Amino acid sequence: MPAEPVPDFRTTDAPPSPPAVLRPVTYDTLRSALQKGFEDFRAEPGWGLFFGGAYVIGGFILWAIALWIGNVGLMVPLAFAFPLIGPFAAIGLYEVSRRRESGEPLGRAEVLGAVFRQRNGQIPFLGVVMLFMALVWIVLSRLTFAIFMGNHTMTNVFTSTGILFSFDGFFMVLVELAVGFSVAFLVYAITVIGMPMLLDREVDFVTAMITSFEVVTSNLRPMLAWAVLLAALLLVGLLPAFLGLFIVLPVLGHGTWHLYRSAVAAA
Repeated sequence: MPAEPVPDFRTTDAPPSPPAVLRPVTYDTLRSALQKGFEDFRAEPGWGLFFGGAYVIGGFILWAIALWIGNVGLMVPLAFAFPLIGPFAAIGLYEVSRRRESGEPLGRAEVLGAVFRQRNGQIPFLGVVMLFMALVWIVLSRLTFAIFMGNHTMTNVFTSTGILFSFDGFFMVLVELAVGFSVAFLVYAITVIGMPMLLDREVDFVTAMITSFEVVTSNLRPMLAWAVLLAALLLVGLLPAFLGLFIVLPVLGHGTWHLYRSAVAAA
């Protein structure tokens, strides 16, 4: 039997875009996307620093929250979860790359206006999905800790690191890593193509997530390589007091747009 069509969850009256035509992704595609991302940043460094600065400010806010709570160890899970909001900080970068590609003006009113209008589109719905996934990760993380550490004296793993070298602690870390990787991979798989697709096409967020997941699973090795590259560069950017994100985030944001354009044929 033919597959049932995906329901249209769009909130606008604009005609829907035609079905996406997917193209293969290779390692050469990744190199080209990264090179084009750097070229976009070099051509429009002001926008890159502006949107990258918003990400850096977010990092300082998280650091201030950890200090205010009095638990600097909280920065460890926050640092790993922080890159999950990268796609939202990159929306403006996608818009800059899209406008450079199509020859549209790059004034403040045009770029910021286009980004601001996304509040009425499908991207906030994808944000809800990502928030749900983050909550699932938190719940599963705490559940794993309770299962392995429930019979131990209450302790803080950030100050009593010896517990991690116990039998239960070792397997707890392995399970935590497996759970974290699974959630992170799912979030990556539905957003890496889905987020720029929602900016570029008149599609609903479910269609965008499915398309993104298909691109990742049908080009698993190169897309996993892109995921590793994103994570590694973002973590490197976090290290010098988040300042490296001024450069890393714009290049990766622009590069992800060009990766999307290579993987999905133009409407």
